[in-house]
Amino acid sequence: MKKIILITGGQRSGKSEKAEQMALSLTDHPVYMATAHVWDDDFRQRVLRHQARRGPQWTNIEEERQLSRHDVAGRVVLIDCVTLWLTNFFFENSDVDQTLRLAKDEFDRFVSQEATFIFVTNEIGWGGVSDNALQRRFTDLQGWMNQYIAEHADEVILMVSGIGVKVKGESE
Repeated sequence: MKKIILITGGQRSGKSEKAEQMALSLTDHPVYMATAHVWDDDFRQRVLRHQARRGPQWTNIEEERQLSRHDVAGRVVLIDCVTLWLTNFFFENSDVDQTLRLAKDEFDRFVSQEATFIFVTNEIGWGGVSDNALQRRFTDLQGWMNQYIAEHADEVILMVSGIGVKVKGESE
C-alpha cells in the first residue's frame, strides 16, 4: 500500500530524527535516500558520520536527482531532503518554472511505486525576504514544491523545536 508522508520545519527543528524514528517504527530495514551533492571532504565526512549513526539496518542510497531510477517497491524509504534535491536541479538550471516542472515530474515517477515514502523538507520562506534575487527564486521553488508534495501526501507533520505537530492526516 502506497503512503506519502511529508515532514517539514525549520533548520534543526528535529525533522530528520523524527523521520528516522518513524521509518524504524514501520520496518526493521528502511531505505535512506540521501539527496545531497558532496561538495568537499568536510561534507563527505559528515555523510559518513550520518551513515554510521544510522547503523547497518538501513539501506543507504545516494541519489542527487533521479530518485525514480531506484526500485523501492514494498519498502519504507526516507528521502532526506527535498531542499538539497531541488538544489541539484536548480544548480543546473535556475529557471524556476522549468525546474519545478522537472522536479514534479520526477516526484510523480518516483511515488508511482507501491512504497511508504517519508520526505523531509525545509520551510525556508518563513524568514524575511532576501535581497538576493537567486535566493528569492529558490525560496519560491522550494515553497511551491513543498505545496505539491503536501497536496499528494497522506500525512504532513510540522516540526517545531523537536515536537511534531500533525498538519494533515488521520486526525485532521
